[in-house]
Amino acid sequence: MEASTVSFTPKDVMKLREKTGLGMMDCKEALTVNNGDMKAAEEWLRAKMKGKMDTRTERATGEGRVAIVIDGTNAAIIEVQCETDFTARNDDFNKMVKDVAAMALKAPVGPIKADAAITKRVDDVRITTGENMSFARGERLQANAGGGFGSYVHHDNKRGAMVQFEGKAPPQDVLTGVCMHIVAHVPPPVAVDQAGVDAATISKIHAAGLAEAKEAGKPEQIAGKIADGKVRKYLEENTLLDQKYVRDPAGKQSVRDALGKDVKIIRFVRYTVGGS
Repeated sequence: MEASTVSFTPKDVMKLREKTGLGMMDCKEALTVNNGDMKAAEEWLRAKMKGKMDTRTERATGEGRVAIVIDGTNAAIIEVQCETDFTARNDDFNKMVKDVAAMALKAPVGPIKADAAITKRVDDVRITTGENMSFARGERLQANAGGGFGSYVHHDNKRGAMVQFEGKAPPQDVLTGVCMHIVAHVPPPVAVDQAGVDAATISKIHAAGLAEAKEAGKPEQIAGKIADGKVRKYLEENTLLDQKYVRDPAGKQSVRDALGKDVKIIRFVRYTVGGS
């Protein structure tokens, strides 16, 4: 009986290990099964390890990273989740997140669904780390001619925001500052201005203020003004343009004032890993 001929070398095993990030024994087995065919061995390993990882998808993914990419009038914001902060700080994971953000820029405008390319890129790292991870969400935006975007991602890469504007472009530091405001302000803005707030919410706040004033014995006219004040206070605290700008040391300037009258904010998107 003839002895089987080894169709690969230790260098091939090392090359496959460097390419996949998997152990030497796994790589050696893959090359043995596939008669030294590097490409087939890589695909075999991917299928084998993906099957193993797919049994772990129920494990919680409370960590991760947010990324934003802007190219002229096109922009995307994405979130990729993993299990641990240790993995979220891994260079390979962060490189993958940036790659996914670049891929997301090619998606149709609107909420992003992970296509085969995004799923494969996430799986590359999911398989090598042994951690459950997933493309959590994404949003693709496109500005009109004469419009653009500003963005900010916090230093921990767990929070980020993007604004879309039209009109005269504000200085870049103002755009970045407004995005920082969106990330940092408590409570976070729920809409750009009153027009974006659900009418039912406004009516509920006004009705509650009116009832409270009447219960306190206020005349109808006074009660109405008090209720209007409750609505005004809600808008000042919860809509972006009316909130006090967090970068104003005096705490008097609104975001609207900081932006100036020649720019219109169309929308904003705010992401926090594992949250809103």
